[in-house]
Amino acid sequence: MHPENHLALHRVRAAELRAEADVYRLAAAARHPRDLRTRLGWALVEVGLRLAAAPKTAVAIP
Repeated sequence: MHPENHLALHRVRAAELRAEADVYRLAAAARHPRDLRTRLGWALVEVGLRLAAAPKTAVAIP
C-alpha cells in the first residue's frame, strides 16, 4: 500500500476512534449518579443479609 494512502486511512480511523471516545465519555459522565446509587443499594442489601443471617453461637467463658 502506498504510504500516503496508509496515512490517510490512519487519519480517518483515528478521527473515528476519537469520536467514539467522546461519545463514551459523555455516556459515562451521565451514568455516575446511578453508579453511586447502585453501590449504595447493594451495600444496604449486604448489610441486611448480614443482619438476617443466623447468629453465631457464643462461647461461654467459665
